[in-house]
Amino acid sequence: MRLFRFAAALMLTVVACGPAPDEPTSGPWPDRSPRHDVVEELRADLLRPRSSADGGGTAAVEALRGPAVAGSPGSWRIVYRAGPAGLAVGGTVHLQVSPFWGWSTPQAERPEALGYTTVETDAAGVELSAETLDQQLLAIAVGGRPLAAGEEVVITYGAGPAGALADRYAERESRFWVGVDGDGDGVRELIAESPAVDVLPGPPARLLLHLPSTARPGDRVMLTAALVDAAGNGWPAAAGALELRLPPAVHLVDSRAASAAEVERVVSLPLTVEDRGRLVVPLRLSGEASGVFRVSGRLVGAGTEPGFEAESNPLLVSPAGRRILWADLQNHSGLSDGSATPDDLLLYAREVAALDAAAVTDHDHWGMRFMDREPSIWRRTLDAADRRHEPGRFVALAGYEWTNWVEGHRHVVFFEPTASALGGSLLSSIDERFDEAAELWEGLDGARALTFAHHSAGNPIATDWSQEPPPELEPVTEIVSVHGSSEAADSPGLTVRGALEGNYVRDVLDRGYRLGFIGSSDGHDGHPGLAHLSSPSGGVAAILSDEVSREGIYEALLARRTYATNGPRIVVRASYAGWPIGAVIPEAALAAGGVGPIAGVPERTLVVRAVAPVEIARIEVVSRQGGSGAGAIAGEALCPEGERECSLTVALPEFRSGGYLYVRVVQTDGGAAWTSPFFFE
Repeated sequence: MRLFRFAAALMLTVVACGPAPDEPTSGPWPDRSPRHDVVEELRADLLRPRSSADGGGTAAVEALRGPAVAGSPGSWRIVYRAGPAGLAVGGTVHLQVSPFWGWSTPQAERPEALGYTTVETDAAGVELSAETLDQQLLAIAVGGRPLAAGEEVVITYGAGPAGALADRYAERESRFWVGVDGDGDGVRELIAESPAVDVLPGPPARLLLHLPSTARPGDRVMLTAALVDAAGNGWPAAAGALELRLPPAVHLVDSRAASAAEVERVVSLPLTVEDRGRLVVPLRLSGEASGVFRVSGRLVGAGTEPGFEAESNPLLVSPAGRRILWADLQNHSGLSDGSATPDDLLLYAREVAALDAAAVTDHDHWGMRFMDREPSIWRRTLDAADRRHEPGRFVALAGYEWTNWVEGHRHVVFFEPTASALGGSLLSSIDERFDEAAELWEGLDGARALTFAHHSAGNPIATDWSQEPPPELEPVTEIVSVHGSSEAADSPGLTVRGALEGNYVRDVLDRGYRLGFIGSSDGHDGHPGLAHLSSPSGGVAAILSDEVSREGIYEALLARRTYATNGPRIVVRASYAGWPIGAVIPEAALAAGGVGPIAGVPERTLVVRAVAPVEIARIEVVSRQGGSGAGAIAGEALCPEGERECSLTVALPEFRSGGYLYVRVVQTDGGAAWTSPFFFE
């Protein structure tokens, strides 16, 4: 690994970054086009009268071509039985297969095409007609005479030779949502319990190896080996042998090893069908271990292909430095508009993605069912977090998304026993008492909770930054996710769609707000921590804490000891004059020539070390010196071609009050990391 310093030309760039000192960084915020129409429609829907026949009846499902397999065709029979009030002539039964992730749209016009659906009834005199209204939505109208209580409508979804494609994401309880407009007035309600099927993963397509990112010499660490299918679904059926190549200072602690060649450092572990494509391999680091380690492996046997070879993320072994915990703090389950049950989502986070922490954050009032109207949904999230929480190993968190179409979306995460989370209630974005950010924050007063603005620069709704978030409730912001980056127009990787000039996170920093950075997936695929496997962008949060607990993560977030990546587990160590990322550096400390809590760093010197899964292209420094200038890329260090480790040490000029500095690490494949800023006062 080489050490790089800025050249003199780049030093001049640092000094001259940003516009002229008299250029303003205030002024009006950009026009965000808030979606008042969406809010009005959601509220109007709550006030619409429902007849006793709306939402009546029951339904059951039967698979006709075997179990549902992710992304594969099948056929299902859904039998709807009318409730006590029946259905009037003109009433409708609606079949809504999951509208999010790849189910074929049911259609009654083309028998040879995917999604062909037939509707039948034995009720004499009842005439049925089917029409596709929208994506994945079929309406079945009742004619001839009313459908009486107990009479049935048989819907065969995937009735043609092509069948119907199942969701590309594997999950339990994938619903065939059945809604009923009993009186034909255009207002429908879901039946009490829509039938569900389990969607199985496809065949294994990729091997993943995950190590923790940091450890001490002599530590015992766990290597998680997991097979996933082409869409990232976990637990596919597979058998064979997992061959691992270990570095010299890393030793196997496992009696399952079939062989061990100490010279070659290759071990072989059996993988059986009962393992469901996953092994956890305990390893021991030698007491003299130091530096960066990676473990490579491959699955052999059972007809595996070369694609079943993998290398782990880098493990940095050092006696100093806080532990890096990996977290995904925004995920949507099948309870709103995502995939998987809350339990299974958290299990994937822990067992497949090898995260240290994850949160379930379904929408308050969005998706197929509304959590603010059905306390049982919120209760299910709270209970799942309790069941999966394992301090010292895995932190499970409960939360929800405040899906505000006027002020922007924020998710709320609780860092306390879930039974204490506001007494089990939540503050809804369409409740007029809590439909402004200030009201949300006031309502959360006293709770051990944090809010996180996300996709804040653009679509589907940009954040209203006109009110500065309180640091005790919103110390960091989600800078990157499956939506892309909201950092700045020059952000590496995918930028969020519809980004508004003047509404990027860097613009917010230029106005004096102090926000740290995290990534999270905003995932809807049931794959926390690994959403980037099947999306152009992803997001995870690196949290610097030695304590794997709700308290430790909460404290680190409050202190902004965090950084973001768009998926890859890049190790970043950075300090400025001995101060850690996220710190507010007192002017007096810098004026006195002192250094912060990290020893051995010269005054006014930035030190960065980056270790990435793949080749690093460059390390960039983004800064604003203070005064009224705007932030800009101050300079960059190009890393040697082919290197996956890169360092930077550079003396920087004095920062004035209001200045900030943060670091971007960019891989050659577009993967990137962003440190929380250092702030100067």
